[in-house]
Amino acid sequence: MDDSKFCLCTKEHTEEAEKEYANNSYAKEALYHFVANKGAVISVFVIVIIILLAIIAPILSPYSYKDVQSQFSNLPPRIPGLEQLGVFNGCRDGVNVYAQKSALNQYHFFGTDNLGRDIWTRVWCGTRISLLIAGAAVLIDVFIGVIYGLVSGYFGGKTDIIMQRITEVLSSLPQLVIVTLMLVVMKPGLTNIIIALMITGWINMSRIVRAQVLKYKNQEFVLAARTLGVSNRGIIFKEILPNTLGQIIITFMFSIPNAIFLEAFLAFVGLGVPAPIASLGSMINDGYKSAMTYPYMVMAPVVVLALLMLGFNLFSDGLRDAIDPQMKQT
Repeated sequence: MDDSKFCLCTKEHTEEAEKEYANNSYAKEALYHFVANKGAVISVFVIVIIILLAIIAPILSPYSYKDVQSQFSNLPPRIPGLEQLGVFNGCRDGVNVYAQKSALNQYHFFGTDNLGRDIWTRVWCGTRISLLIAGAAVLIDVFIGVIYGLVSGYFGGKTDIIMQRITEVLSSLPQLVIVTLMLVVMKPGLTNIIIALMITGWINMSRIVRAQVLKYKNQEFVLAARTLGVSNRGIIFKEILPNTLGQIIITFMFSIPNAIFLEAFLAFVGLGVPAPIASLGSMINDGYKSAMTYPYMVMAPVVVLALLMLGFNLFSDGLRDAIDPQMKQT
């Protein structure tokens, strides 16, 4: 053996336990994983921009969503600045429609519909309605689903059997059928749509929460709390519920695009908010009839709806991977 390859270490030995490591909280780790997902970060900016436009654009617009100006009907999009580049200049088939209708002092970013209403204003007012309906329905669904799942999973036995049979009966019928029948009976309206959407929307949330409760209720920290005399209410809301918040948040976020799509579908088939109030679905319903002649009428609400749903889906997917990275591998 060549002893020249070995030499005596004269440095002081440092125990591994003495090394200091960065102490990152769970929130910081989740934020780091979320920011690493570029698609999720971009989706956040898209959602924020759409929400800001839905709030600000109708306020700043000189037109109202319900003002009918039949003399200015079917005007193509015209945007200041871009018209100098030959894009969105108010021309159709090489003819300046604004000049024909003596409307050179007007600018309609998305054009006007068959009644002369400004599509730009109506799109963002419709986005408000769609977000309001989806948000209200999802919040109510989360409240019902979480409470229902906690009670069913924790108490078990006959309580769980009865509650699960109720959910099976409700889930056996397609949601669209139930909502459509309810709206036919109740007549279309903003409040009635929210009530109809929350009839069955909570079932998926209750099942996920129930599964989490069954997972945690027999673990050591719950048994210890029960041994110390903690009430059932305290165990449910102070011990089990905090451990299920990750799944609740993920399910909540995925429910938003589903609610937006369902509202848009109901509006598309004529069961949405009554005129002159607009939603994205009702605007698509109004615009698709003239899509071949005036494609911009349906293009604007379709693009906004697609961006909104895609943004929420990407955001929910990134949030799921950040909160529970193991779910990405399953």
